[in-house]
Amino acid sequence: MCRCDFDLPDLTLQLAELREQSAAPDLWNDTKSAQTLMKRVAKLEGVTGTWAKMESDLEDAEALLALAAEEAEAERGPLLEEAETDVARLEARFAELELELTLSGPYDDHGAVLNIHAGAGGTEAQDWVEMLLRMYLRWAESHKMKPEILSLTGGEEAGIKSVSLRMDGENVYGRMRSERGVHRLVRISPFDSAHARHTSFALVEVMPEIEESDPEIVIKSDDLRIDTYNASGHGGQNVQKNDTAVRITHLPTGIVVACQNERSQNQNREMAMAVLKSRLLERELEQRELERLALRGVHVEAGWGNQIRSYVLQPYRMVKDLRTDAETSDTTAVLDGDLDQFITAYLRAQVGQEPEG
Repeated sequence: MCRCDFDLPDLTLQLAELREQSAAPDLWNDTKSAQTLMKRVAKLEGVTGTWAKMESDLEDAEALLALAAEEAEAERGPLLEEAETDVARLEARFAELELELTLSGPYDDHGAVLNIHAGAGGTEAQDWVEMLLRMYLRWAESHKMKPEILSLTGGEEAGIKSVSLRMDGENVYGRMRSERGVHRLVRISPFDSAHARHTSFALVEVMPEIEESDPEIVIKSDDLRIDTYNASGHGGQNVQKNDTAVRITHLPTGIVVACQNERSQNQNREMAMAVLKSRLLERELEQRELERLALRGVHVEAGWGNQIRSYVLQPYRMVKDLRTDAETSDTTAVLDGDLDQFITAYLRAQVGQEPEG
């Protein structure tokens, strides 16, 4: 069974309550709250409508099967063949909907903030970060999103030391959380005159973007150190040149966030604070997951931990996800943003896991 809880009558009741709230005459006095409410209404309408149609289609299929059973013209009449086709279609659709239920977590429908950091390997690792950034930008664009680079630190010779990327769209965090972890690249180095094979590592962090309806993340002003600095874009990455970049350090945790993409210092500060809240929320979620796994007796390596995916370009071509065993030899397509096969495999791996508790 799917690890996610799903109760259609309960969701229908929630939808009725939200619709009643949306009819309030003073709804739009608070624009942000109204937009959040209407977004929840639209999402629940989509979910309940989809499953209501599924129930209706199942009833139709059952009726057709009953008629087919009564058909006496031949051992396998046209009604039976039509019923078998409908059942096969419904089974495939149900598998899709079951997969969508893995995206029913409290933050799965949120946007996401991705941080990519170069690991050991100097220029090689920094070039790998730039390749990963391009891969995620391509994935986002293929899904009609408009990704935004919040901050970027270039490498000394080439590539990128670290980059922060914001994505906004339906279920972005729910899908992108599959990318959290260490990514390993094996290839012939373009920076090595001896054409030796090198292994590079990069860490991808994924955080849910905070929304108005989320529990408030309390941050004390005394816990912050805020610095401003000059910043300019990295070649071809469309980060605006400006003198308004902001870096915020959260002293209790040591978390550092920066934003250099907005036009004013105030805008950069607001965005940096939003990212800091996302990082603190993700830290809390990770701690809860570690505690849950510890109760189940599962050992989890902290920090960089084990790699989640390996990208081999030499001596053969293969991308393999080490958590799900999903793999492909079409490395070019993957590095061009074709990640859905790995995301889907990860989500399917969540189906059948024992529920949290």
